[in-house]
Amino acid sequence: MTDDATLWFAVLLTAAGCYGLKLLGLLAPARLLEHPLAARVSALLPVSLLAALAAVQTFATGTELVVDARVAGVGAALAAIALRAPFLVVVGVAALTASLVRLLAG
Repeated sequence: MTDDATLWFAVLLTAAGCYGLKLLGLLAPARLLEHPLAARVSALLPVSLLAALAAVQTFATGTELVVDARVAGVGAALAAIALRAPFLVVVGVAALTASLVRLLAG
């Protein structure tokens, strides 16, 4: 198989897997979905996955853990959130802080 064919095969296989999971969710019995544990897990799972994604994107480069300007940007964003700043201000503060740290660090 060529590289393009392999890529398309992977894309189509992933799409089929996604549709299969969707179908599996639709076929799940209602009593399973209404169980208190399932409700609790489904409410907390997106939050934990988003937090994990943010942590990985902030502290990792490839396979290495790093502390760089991104950490300062996230810290500044958290401070802006604590001060109840609007979303665009939070993003601007984070970007400006990360940019300044990169400029000063060389």
